[in-house]
Parts: sequence; structure tokens; C-alpha cells
Amino acid sequence: MGETLNIISFTEWLSGAPGWLQSCPDWIQNFIFQCYQTFIYADRWKFFLSGLEITFIVTIGALLLGVIIGLLLAVIRTSHDLSVQKPNVILRILNAFANLYLTVIRGTPMMVQLLIMGFVIMVPKTDTGTVVCGIITLGINSGAYVAEIARSGIMSIDRGQMEAGRSLGFNYVQTMWNFIIPQAFKNILPALCNEMITLLKDTSLVSVIALRDVTKQAQNIVSITYQAYVPYISLAVIYLIIVIILTKLLGILERRLRNSDH
Repeated sequence: MGETLNIISFTEWLSGAPGWLQSCPDWIQNFIFQCYQTFIYADRWKFFLSGLEITFIVTIGALLLGVIIGLLLAVIRTSHDLSVQKPNVILRILNAFANLYLTVIRGTPMMVQLLIMGFVIMVPKTDTGTVVCGIITLGINSGAYVAEIARSGIMSIDRGQMEAGRSLGFNYVQTMWNFIIPQAFKNILPALCNEMITLLKDTSLVSVIALRDVTKQAQNIVSITYQAYVPYISLAVIYLIIVIILTKLLGILERRLRNSDH
């Protein structure tokens, strides 16, 4: 029966354990048994590995989509706000849409957005479709925050840069793309890296649409073993290690950016 359910009983496991382990206190035996159930038995460590792959795919894909959306919205809002003359009708419509987008996306929980996208709008029927759904939803959500980050970066560039580009014969779009955005991107790069860290942690919510990220895989192990302590603590440790590594890399990047300014 134990093999059918892909589990092993504590008594069966302990009977094959080394003598030193059998003489340990009960709490140590239980802890090691849960670790065995979570990672070793039936190669369950592969659950976490495959879940991490999905987590990184969704994080990177959503960040790229968020940056694209955020830059477009930032350029629209900045162009509207800095327009010397009264903005034309098209720019006013685009700015109104951008404001509506930011209000709706930033004003509703990400989990609700995932539920709407996963069960109302897209309703994916394959694993690939579920991954795409997660990327699109998190990318749309991230775009609203990247827009404000990018907008602040563009606004930090001296207006003389725009005038200099226009005086050289470049139109507004060319000046923005060749002069303003590259300088703004350097200023907002640390903030974008922080957004990536936030996005990585937010991917834990995609389990609500049955996407088998690392959080969902931990839940699957709990549903098999009926032991929540080690799987969920291990999940927290995995996220913590990744965030610490990314934070360290972010610190190195910030130092190099500061050194390049001198």
C-alpha cells in the first residue's frame, strides 16, 4: 500500500536505518524521516528542481514583458507631462489609457489578476499555456511598477538633453531612444533589479492557476507525505538563498555603476 501511494512508513524506514539513528531521540528521527520523505524517497528533490526551472522562466519572462510595457507607459506619460504645447488628441488618449492601466493594475491584488487571467480570460489547457498565462499576468502587473520606475528615471535626465538631441536633427522618438532612455536606464537599473527580486518572490502566487513552480511542487509533496514542516521550511530557505545571491549581485552592480560615474 505504501508503494502504491509513493510513500514509506516511518516504521519501515526506521527498520532499515543505521543503528546510531535508531538510538537518537524521537524528534531527530522524525526530522530526518521528513527530510528523507521530502527529498530522497522517489527522487523528490527533482520536484524542487523542476519547480525552480518554471519559477526562473516565469520571472525572467515577466520581467522582460514588464520592462517593455513599463518603458512604453513611461514615455507616454512623460511626453504628456513635459509637452510644451497642449498635447494632441492621440497623446491625451494614450495618457488616459496609461493612467487607467496603472490605477487598475496597482489597485488590485496580483492573486486576483492571476485568477481572472487563468480562469476567465485565457483558461490555459496545457502546461505551456499555463506558463504563458503566468508570464503575461506577472508581466502586466510588473509593467505598472516598472512604468513609475522608468518615468522617474526619464524625469531625472536634464531637459537640455532633449533640446540638444532635437537641435542635432533628431525627432522626438529618436532623441528619446538614443539619448534619454540609455541614460535613464542606467539610473534605474538598481531599481529594476529590486523589481526582479520582488517579482521572483511574487511567482509563488502562480500556484493558484496550477502552475507547477517551486511553491506548487512543495505543496504537491505535502499532499503526498502529509508532512508540511520540512517541505515549506525548505521552500522558504530556497527563496531566501536565491534572494541573498541576487542581492549580493545587485550590490556588486551598484558599486560598478558608481565607479563608472567617476
